[in-house]
Amino acid sequence: MRPARPLRDGCQGLLSASLALAAASALLAAGSSCGGDAYDPLATAAARAGRPGNLEASIPPMCYASTAGGANGCWTCHTTGFGPNTLADHDLQRAYSFSDAARTNPWTNLLEDLSAAAARTSDAEILEYIREDNYAPLRRALSERRDYPGYVPDLDLAAGLDDEGFAADGSGFRAVRYKPFPGSFWPTNGSAGDVFIRLPAAFREDASGVPSREVYKLNLALLEAAIASPSPLPGASEAGPAGAPEGREVEPVSEVVAGVDLDGDGAIEAAVTRIRRLPARYAGGAAGVPVRAWIYPRGTELLHSVRYLDPDRPSLLAARMKELRYARKVDEPDDWAISRAYEREADEKEEGFPPRYAGAPEVGLRNAFGWQIQGFIEDEQGRLRLQTAEEHRACMGCHSAVGVTVDHTFSLARKVPGAAGWRHQDLRGMSDVPQAGHAEPEVLTYLRRAGGADDYRGNAEMLARFFPGGALDEAEVRRGAPGGDRDLAYLVAPSRERALLLDKAYRALVRAQRFEAGRDVMLGPATGILRVVDGESTGLGEAQRVYLDGRVHLAW
Repeated sequence: MRPARPLRDGCQGLLSASLALAAASALLAAGSSCGGDAYDPLATAAARAGRPGNLEASIPPMCYASTAGGANGCWTCHTTGFGPNTLADHDLQRAYSFSDAARTNPWTNLLEDLSAAAARTSDAEILEYIREDNYAPLRRALSERRDYPGYVPDLDLAAGLDDEGFAADGSGFRAVRYKPFPGSFWPTNGSAGDVFIRLPAAFREDASGVPSREVYKLNLALLEAAIASPSPLPGASEAGPAGAPEGREVEPVSEVVAGVDLDGDGAIEAAVTRIRRLPARYAGGAAGVPVRAWIYPRGTELLHSVRYLDPDRPSLLAARMKELRYARKVDEPDDWAISRAYEREADEKEEGFPPRYAGAPEVGLRNAFGWQIQGFIEDEQGRLRLQTAEEHRACMGCHSAVGVTVDHTFSLARKVPGAAGWRHQDLRGMSDVPQAGHAEPEVLTYLRRAGGADDYRGNAEMLARFFPGGALDEAEVRRGAPGGDRDLAYLVAPSRERALLLDKAYRALVRAQRFEAGRDVMLGPATGILRVVDGESTGLGEAQRVYLDGRVHLAW
């Protein structure tokens, strides 16, 4: 088997713009020789590898929500940064800070009611479609392309996962079970998703270079404690502040292998399930790599699929993927470089420049913080293809300069603690815990502040369920919180009817192949969405509905 080729990184690998365009031409020529309907996942991106039409595509659709003077879904992303994330962007709750070019909403797909298009597809037809695997064909097609420098998917999903969430194919990927980010990312709003993480080979080996699951689990636990702890944990040699947090619950790991008292009880034990102190460095073959609070080590890989909703699967994850997203930490800037990157981004915005990203579709785009991101999306026949340059830019906004993120990511910071969080995504049994620093459950807080289950208040099913008569039924929402008789799946999963309608509506977008106009769907008339942004104020400041407490971290 040919070894996987991750995105080429650093000064040796990121293609220059001119080389990328030359590569695109070569790829297009290669694809055109395959004839007729031959599956070429690279052809579309190669054909459109020039200058993106919308240089502001990194502004997500949610930023065009109408607040109606008080409905605030903006607080979830735009908040006061923590730790290395020094960005305080909560002013974006108050103002539509758009360039002139961005004031007309480009996400026109959201302005269309796709209910009629959805109704023309039968339930049997859409179920057959979403239960087809379009991931394995992508793997096969790219594994044979020697002229392609980007990521070749090397996780064999068909081989499955073991009972600890590790990929059975030996690739080193491990499933992460996490609480979805509030709002648009809930299944009730259109998609289900899963996440896998892989650390570099050195993190999976002992000091002599021999593969070791024990070492790998320890290093993953250290990373979990570093990323998912709401407050930075003290170092192993520090006593920690008075009233220090309880640390992070992890799966059983060995302090003997770590060589450090991780739980702070004064003893070195064979198995502990809580990390209260972070060692200076990772273990085994990665003993030279520093452990940094809220920062991933260089070489970390994240694989994320966005899927159709299968109402007959308890996890809701259909076999068919809408998108496959891959991110690799190709550089690990220090705190000064991170701070300087935020300053440069702010300066460029002030000067009226659109965001700038190095790279091209064939290798992915790279932000200023060391992450290189590449994405695949369905072609008109439902086969996964490489995204175009403009489609890639749409992925960058949420993974570059946003106040709430932890090292520009969301999922691991929201991982279910310990062993229960190392398995394939499943919302069943997961409670609606509060965000860090909050007293109230997260879903309840979002519904209160946003006035609905999405930024546009367009999810009629959730409005009927939880806003009877127009008022939020808090008691019903609290049933999914800790101590309640239901779970997160009860709160944010759609009915079977809605799930199938959402699948059918998205299939209409796929056939049209107009993803430059957005990849979200609306069932019913478009409300709560601005077509043109005329003024600056969102009205939230005047309504005293601005919140500075949004956190990606959770209080499990």
